[in-house]
Amino acid sequence: MITNDPNPLYTPHPDRYNHIKYQRCGRSGVLLPRLSLGLWQNFGAANSQANARAMLRKAFDEGICHFDLANNYGPNYGSAEQTFGNIFKQDFAHHRDELFIASKAGYDMWPGPYGKGGSVKYLVSSCDQSLARTGLKYFDVFYHHCMDPETPIEESMRALDYIVRSGRALYAGISNYRPEQTQEAISVLKSLGTPLLVHQPRYNMFDRWIENGLTDILLTEGIGSIAFSPLAQGVLTNKYLNGIPANSRAARPEIIHLGNNDITAEKLEKVKQLNAIAESREQSLAQMAIAWTLLNPAVTSCLIGASSTEQITDCLAALTNPEFNEKDLLNINAIIR
Repeated sequence: MITNDPNPLYTPHPDRYNHIKYQRCGRSGVLLPRLSLGLWQNFGAANSQANARAMLRKAFDEGICHFDLANNYGPNYGSAEQTFGNIFKQDFAHHRDELFIASKAGYDMWPGPYGKGGSVKYLVSSCDQSLARTGLKYFDVFYHHCMDPETPIEESMRALDYIVRSGRALYAGISNYRPEQTQEAISVLKSLGTPLLVHQPRYNMFDRWIENGLTDILLTEGIGSIAFSPLAQGVLTNKYLNGIPANSRAARPEIIHLGNNDITAEKLEKVKQLNAIAESREQSLAQMAIAWTLLNPAVTSCLIGASSTEQITDCLAALTNPEFNEKDLLNINAIIR
């Protein structure tokens, strides 16, 4: 519970839906903001809940109505959902119908044979636990977070179908599925009568794997996508131009997804070249990287992370200069090819 808040009563900005553009998610009836807020980092038990509350308020004031969670977000596992649940109860409960809230399950969560994977047992149990932590009655979309090679895709999709039909979620999603796995998931869910709404893949200038088949499938099948890690976990910013700062994510021991191996001299040279293009566009490198991600016609929304309200403001500025001329695109492709 947050205490000592100088402004405990929250009234959202009355013009919030005029601040940001929205795009249809595939061929569904769902509109999503072009930027969505992810709670992967900076919303866990080790982080300031007052800061988390300020960021959620700032995002919603700017029209970002999609918040993205997962069962293992933290640290510790589950704590991001608990933080969100505390803040939701205080600030957003009366605005539930304006929010599009997601969670996921797939990676390891608790000990024993039923604590990870893609079984019906794990996915339904995890969804119930996530609902309890957040205090929500339902999620707008629930994802299978990663394909489980030990479980048939048919079973994992049957779990998503059950989660939707039982009222635990309104829509089904998948994340980190390869193109052929995605095509199979789409077919299975279609046969069950619960169509796939959205895919959430990693996508940025340094990781373009979705362009090798996945985007074609999504566009053909009318499936939306939400691209995560558009800044390559901070590499596509000016943060690492001169090495790894002591207070950066790469220097934090609890963050295992980014380290010195991700920030090589060769990559830093590319970052410097990209930064020069961004400066010529009168953008920060982060803003240009986000705008570039949204150029892909299969990308419905770009999932941003933040550690402060100022970072959210900076990311939103990417939407004010979303177009690229042919020269800029050619130069960018030459750098990142």
